[in-house]
Amino acid sequence: AARKRALLAANEEEDREIRKLERRLGLSKRKRKGGGSSVPLSFARDGLDYLLGALEPGHRGGWGEGGRAGDDEEGEEDGQTLPDSDGGTDSGTDGEGQHEAEEEEGRPGAEAGAETEDADVDDDGRPAPQGRAACGRRVRFADGGTEPAPEDPGAADQSLCENEGKYIPPHVRQAEETASGQRKEGLQRLQKHVKGLINRLSEPSVASISGQLEELYRAHSRKDVNSTLTGVLLSACAPAAAVPSRLVMEPVLVLSILHHTVGVEVGAHFLEAVVKRFDAAYKNGGEGKECENLLTVVAHLYNFHVVHACLVFDILKKLIGTFTEKDIELTLLMLKTVGFSLRKDDALSLKELIVEAQAKASAASGKFRDQNRVRFMLETMLALKNNDVRKIPGYDPEPVEKLRKLQRALVRSAGSGAETQLRISWDSILNAEQTGRWWIVGSVWTGAPMIDNGQQKIAEKPPSGTVSGKILELARKQRMNTDVRRNIFCTIMTSEDFLDAFEKLLKLRLKDQQEREIVHVLVDCCLQEKTYNPFYAFLAGKFCEYQRRFQMTFQFSIWDKFRDLENLPATNFSNLVHLVAHLLKTKSLPLSILKVVEFGELDKPRVHFLRKVLYIVLMETEAEDLGSIFARVSDSPKLGLLREGLKLFIGHFLLRGAPASTSREAAQRLRARADLSTKALQGKASLMM
Repeated sequence: AARKRALLAANEEEDREIRKLERRLGLSKRKRKGGGSSVPLSFARDGLDYLLGALEPGHRGGWGEGGRAGDDEEGEEDGQTLPDSDGGTDSGTDGEGQHEAEEEEGRPGAEAGAETEDADVDDDGRPAPQGRAACGRRVRFADGGTEPAPEDPGAADQSLCENEGKYIPPHVRQAEETASGQRKEGLQRLQKHVKGLINRLSEPSVASISGQLEELYRAHSRKDVNSTLTGVLLSACAPAAAVPSRLVMEPVLVLSILHHTVGVEVGAHFLEAVVKRFDAAYKNGGEGKECENLLTVVAHLYNFHVVHACLVFDILKKLIGTFTEKDIELTLLMLKTVGFSLRKDDALSLKELIVEAQAKASAASGKFRDQNRVRFMLETMLALKNNDVRKIPGYDPEPVEKLRKLQRALVRSAGSGAETQLRISWDSILNAEQTGRWWIVGSVWTGAPMIDNGQQKIAEKPPSGTVSGKILELARKQRMNTDVRRNIFCTIMTSEDFLDAFEKLLKLRLKDQQEREIVHVLVDCCLQEKTYNPFYAFLAGKFCEYQRRFQMTFQFSIWDKFRDLENLPATNFSNLVHLVAHLLKTKSLPLSILKVVEFGELDKPRVHFLRKVLYIVLMETEAEDLGSIFARVSDSPKLGLLREGLKLFIGHFLLRGAPASTSREAAQRLRARADLSTKALQGKASLMM
């Protein structure tokens, strides 16, 4: 009797301790259905119900510490079962005390709770201490109770799903962990592969490496390849130390090829990372050479037609707006790299930038101790404005041009560069999270209505198709009888300057036959002016520089006018002379356009026309340019008659038939220029002599 009372007291004490620990850990208990066992049926069926206690990770007892075997033997010796913690008895043969449990609603298969064991008893019959009591395994399931589970990282069990209390089976959890590990290993292999390709990059291997990177885009997720390629390129091109420009050009060239062949999202992802990193480095003070390296990357992205000039101008305006010593260095670096390309693409914006820089420099004259860098920056801008390459030290466009040719050869089948250029502003990239990435096709974005200053400015402008009635009436008088001609005429008449007219005419997106109307309308407008207007000559020269097909169209148009010289009024005749002379002086058209002239059958109007054209070309052109103009027709055997005819015409009609009012100095200069042109027609060897 005394032994029974001691065992019962030990059991009750142990049950109280277990219930207290369960409440602290948030473990629920399981009710027995119909008085059945509290252990899983699968364990009881196999006779393994007692293993739950041994498999518990926090199990402090062991089989050698007075486990269940000793209890069973003692129960069999007494020939009776021990009551549970509530004082009741159990008819089971295993002789173990059982906990009171609750059945979870809505989860018939969920089990929560634990099995309790008889108190350990020493060999001499005394109850064992509570610390030696074997704790049964407690499996955590979804808790349907009202008591929330406290956060206890030390006691957290991996078998419980922490995602909204749902239980995840071990095999599913293991599969997720395996998939996560495999993805991590795959990204590491991808990064290693991309880094190896970039490290082996050189000019001869650009084609093969860009092809291998395209294969990676086909074999992997574009997001993964974009992130990996961006990280590898930034680590290679934009470290804290200075990087030579040539080492930046080739990785950016590979990126531009992928931008054209794979998709614009490749360049967009890289550009956004570069701009945000530059903005962060610039705000932190720009220590080291990271800002210079990132700015060089942006410059070469523009060189290889990934971004439009608007982004470069935004950066330059931002730098000139603050105008510190660091800004001056960065501005000089950008102008040295892409200055002449900016002048070619948007001379008007470059002119405005130069005016703003000059105003800032004059306002901050006493701000800097050393004014040499400011003076050098202004001289560089002036050289860009005057198209004087010689005044920019260290300027060498040959490496960029060589890589551009390689790029054109590799992306020829992927479309033109103008269609894939990213026309993104600086603010649009920095505010991409708020306004959306509208420059990526298919980019999903939901949020507040997009607000962009650039769009507001465009909305303030009048519609491009609306012109005044006065211009339309003028177009009717000039016999612009088709819609295409009328649009071209109105565009030319309403433009601010020849660059504005050039951009607007390109935006009309005319097709082959319609595009030729630009030349016909331009020549007709030039001839109809009362006095010669050089606006049309500069616009014609811009189109000749843009595409060779415009040169051919101008050539045929001038030949048509040349056949009808005797019927042209005096004003039209004079304007045509100045137009042809300007195109020859600026090398927009070659001297071979005169090959249709029959020098043996010249009549008075044609002699007058050629004399005026050649006189302007000889007298208003620099000596170096004059030699190159005439030397362009010196090597072709098909132009032999033209060379002989020009030499005869210059010697007979131009020198002997010079006006009597010509001064002596002008006559001497004309003769010297005539001798120079004659030598140039004979070939480059005569020029060397």
